[in-house]
Amino acid sequence: MPYVNIRVAGTLSREQKEQVCSEVTEIISRIANKPKDSIIIFIDEVERENIASGGKLLQPAS
Repeated sequence: MPYVNIRVAGTLSREQKEQVCSEVTEIISRIANKPKDSIIIFIDEVERENIASGGKLLQPAS
C-alpha cells in the first residue's frame, strides 16, 4: 500500500487538495502499477512561521 505525505507551507483550498490527490494518485498508480484505492495520501499544512529556508523563517513575526 503506497503511503504519500505531502507538506505545504500555508494552506490549500479543498479544490486544490482534491486535484493534488487525484493527480498524485494517478501518477503512482501508473508508474508503480498499484491500484488507486490502495494509495493513501496525507496533506500536512504547515504555518509559514514554522518553516525556515537559508536559516531564516519564511514569515517573519508580526
